[in-house]
Amino acid sequence: MPPAATDTIPSWRESLRRYAAHLRRHPVRSLLRWAVFLFFLDIFRYLVLPPVLPLMTDPPKETAMMELRREAFAKAHPGKPWRLRQRWVPLERISPWLRQAVVASEDDRFYTHHGFDFELLWQAVVRNWEKGRLSAGASTITQQLAKNLWFSPERSLLRKLKEAIMTARLELWLDKDRILELYLNVVEWGQGIFGAEAAARHYFGKSAAALTKREAAQLAAMLPAPLKRSPRSPLVQRLSSRLMRRMY
Repeated sequence: MPPAATDTIPSWRESLRRYAAHLRRHPVRSLLRWAVFLFFLDIFRYLVLPPVLPLMTDPPKETAMMELRREAFAKAHPGKPWRLRQRWVPLERISPWLRQAVVASEDDRFYTHHGFDFELLWQAVVRNWEKGRLSAGASTITQQLAKNLWFSPERSLLRKLKEAIMTARLELWLDKDRILELYLNVVEWGQGIFGAEAAARHYFGKSAAALTKREAAQLAAMLPAPLKRSPRSPLVQRLSSRLMRRMY
């Protein structure tokens, strides 16, 4: 008579004892395997989480960048309340000049690529290799949106890999106008100032829909360093004048 299945399959206690014995015999190998497993688990969880589908219709809540700035402000100014200035507006209520200026300055192939500009990416890789560190970037608007929504500004290959997964998911589920709408509503434009509407009202005393060509170019020229630049700084004035020549 054949033995019962329970006679041939080790119990969970026996399996645990065998695994513990294996750990004692090969501790370094076992730890490396677990480290590799956890590394890939940390990366590939971004294939499903955080969810992207709600962004098709709903504005995001507090972004990772907003949370980071709030925490930094709390450390620098204990007990002082942090003021978040943001007002969500649909894309049609943002000046066409600002939409054009941001695309021209941040990602001029935005409407033709699928989340990644490989030509610029290769140029950045060459520059980083020559400098021996991660200094140059080639982020598209979609990549910047992913970073703003879910990640910190740290420069690391691991963060860039996670960002790339979320960029692909954004491009898969959202159309270009929705991606631009999200970006223009969450991007940072100064201390506690997020989104085009808040920036337009803070710097020019008007709505984002009423921005002129020059004002739009000035706001776009701030984006690489929004905490260090202002629309009236000499650098932004020079950059915005050049940018206006590329706008039509």
